[in-house]
Amino acid sequence: MRQVVQCVGNTLQEGGTLAIGIINVAKLVNMRSDPLLRDSVESSDMVLTDGAPLVWLSRLKGTALPERVAGIDLMFELFKLADERALRVYLLGARRETLEGVVARARRDYPRMILVGRRDGYFSQAEEEEAACDIRDAHPHILLVAMSSPKKEIFMKRWAAMMNVPVCHGVGGSFDVIAGVTRRAPKWMQRCGLEWFYRVLQEPRRMWKRYLVTNTLFTLMALRDLFQRPAKGTHGGKAAG
Repeated sequence: MRQVVQCVGNTLQEGGTLAIGIINVAKLVNMRSDPLLRDSVESSDMVLTDGAPLVWLSRLKGTALPERVAGIDLMFELFKLADERALRVYLLGARRETLEGVVARARRDYPRMILVGRRDGYFSQAEEEEAACDIRDAHPHILLVAMSSPKKEIFMKRWAAMMNVPVCHGVGGSFDVIAGVTRRAPKWMQRCGLEWFYRVLQEPRRMWKRYLVTNTLFTLMALRDLFQRPAKGTHGGKAAG
């Protein structure tokens, strides 16, 4: 996390751009069957792992990631940075009433952060250009996109050039947590990789099937990747797949 925040700070100071991609178990599974989502994630300047199982798998494969960097935790770090430096922030996504709750909390907890615009995430594909133009005209330093996958990844990639925002971060359902619509799992569940189970407990009808399918597919993918033999000629390097 420290390295990511430092990279964001350097990008803003040097006048560059930084598109941040986030990977979790469900998104990794969906990327296998959705080439547009896969391309959108892989074209990010920085891809972070928001999922304890992916960190565990990286260690088993001998290519250990330093730590999990959760999208919601990074969002709060960006809020802190924006407060410290009086940066301009644009909020995109969630329902209108949820978004207003995020704005109220942001103004209370980060008074020096400048909110230059907000728009809910319930717009059609035909309205995407209008949303992108509004973001461009607001000239934010940081854009936070709270929409579901693959909509947020595709939107950020499709309109990146037009929006010309230095730092873009897709935060998924984080606005719901900030506004108190949903609760985040306790720390011990986060450490054990059980945040998905906590979400199922809160929204069983909507979430049980999604996680049953993606978790099962991820387990099969991981086992196959761990136990398949390296292709001939790789000398123990990259496995065939």
